[in-house]
Amino acid sequence: MAIQIPSRQLFIGGEWKEPALKKRIPIINPATEQTIGDIPAATAEDVEIAVEAARKALARNKGKDWASAPGAVRAKYLRAIAAKITEKKSELAKLEATDCGKPLDEALWDMEDVAGCFEYYADLADGLDKQQKVSIALPMETFKTHVLKEPIGVVALITPWNYPLLMATWKVAPALAAGCAAILKPSELASVTCLELAEVCREVGLPPGVLNILTGLGHEAGAPLASHPHVDKVAFTGSTLTGSKIMSAAAQQVKPVSLELGGKSPIVVFDDVDIDKAAEWTAFGIFWTNGQICSATSRLILHESIASKFLERLAEWCKNIKISDPLEKGCRLGPLVSQGQYEKILKFISTAKSEGAKVLCGGVRPEHLKKGYYVEPTVITDVTNSMQIWKEEVFGPVLCVKIFSSEEEAIELANDTQFGLGAAVISNDLERCERVSKAFQAGIVWINCSQPCFTQAPWGGNKRSGFGRELGTWGLENYMTVKQVTQYVSDDPWGWYKSPSPSKL
Repeated sequence: MAIQIPSRQLFIGGEWKEPALKKRIPIINPATEQTIGDIPAATAEDVEIAVEAARKALARNKGKDWASAPGAVRAKYLRAIAAKITEKKSELAKLEATDCGKPLDEALWDMEDVAGCFEYYADLADGLDKQQKVSIALPMETFKTHVLKEPIGVVALITPWNYPLLMATWKVAPALAAGCAAILKPSELASVTCLELAEVCREVGLPPGVLNILTGLGHEAGAPLASHPHVDKVAFTGSTLTGSKIMSAAAQQVKPVSLELGGKSPIVVFDDVDIDKAAEWTAFGIFWTNGQICSATSRLILHESIASKFLERLAEWCKNIKISDPLEKGCRLGPLVSQGQYEKILKFISTAKSEGAKVLCGGVRPEHLKKGYYVEPTVITDVTNSMQIWKEEVFGPVLCVKIFSSEEEAIELANDTQFGLGAAVISNDLERCERVSKAFQAGIVWINCSQPCFTQAPWGGNKRSGFGRELGTWGLENYMTVKQVTQYVSDDPWGWYKSPSPSKL
């Protein structure tokens, strides 16, 4: 079925605006390799206009329209956005699946999560006023102190292509709830639904400049946005390399950043498991979102006593996954997002084989799909710690496997990575699961599952997977600053200095 891609402009100051240089970027359907539309390409000139619009939004009516308005005012808009997303769920999901290649069922789930995230932060915005002027107990009765929570200001939100609208919402919803004005820069590989979010904001009457959306290339739009002196904070989700550049640029201005970067997460499977249950979670942990997920449990660490039987069964699960056009009913694995990503994944697989690893299953284009950026679910065995496939993030449907014999060895292998986003352990021994969970060097741990994510719980990593936490109350705090207000309440003079002679005036 053909999906009509809306033709949009940049969204700045509550209006659609043509890019200053009038450039546009083609949209390629990854399932067909055909051009199906285009998006506007912002540059530094557009960034200047968007930053100015955001600052005006914060200053309008001395801040009373947004930044210092009651939390309930902002909550009203967030709930209206959630309602519109729900109303348009089917349409948005089809656009998402067509744009980035994820199965339609996943995209529908994403849209539900988008609406739920806006609702959640609406509730938190409602509660912000009660958190103002919270008193702090002091050891001196001559002083009173309270705390104010205030929006950090204008924030730059730079988001990836694997969950285009959901990852944007993880940042937009708490930033707006906090009272910030935001400039969203989605990935040029999948921006369609983020532009539709702009249309939703226009329809619900969000005050002009509170949310601005700039599509375009990273070096032309993202870099000048991240380094702009009038942007007060940068929140980024994407590659570790780009995150490092953003952090370096922010450091020149002593500007706060939060970074959710790459991963090479382990899934440890012990010998006391139900093999089918564990195999399905193992497959889900790597092949969900076509393997293009930063938290993918892409390193299987498997107990030696069940290795042969488990891998045989895992291969059967992989071969049973329906690979098709994302809009086809029952699709469970769609195409990779772009030709560049497709070629990169095949290169990883080729390098693994040249280094001595073996492809248990997959590793090639499905025979029945002659067009599109498809790669079969791939499992690679005979992997050593020095191989590229073990050390580097692939960001595709590729699982590498190592065998262990003891709990200590499993933990050592799990932590043998520069990343620290997620980790999973599967075992019927819950005490062992607790031990292993504590030993994992990761920001997120799953027990007897992989990849579940909830708006209410913190999300983020350690080591080179970044720092800061999104979602939950932690996500709101990302966009707020704390101000201490202390008052001297005694009628007595302070008395530290000797008083001068009385004035003769």
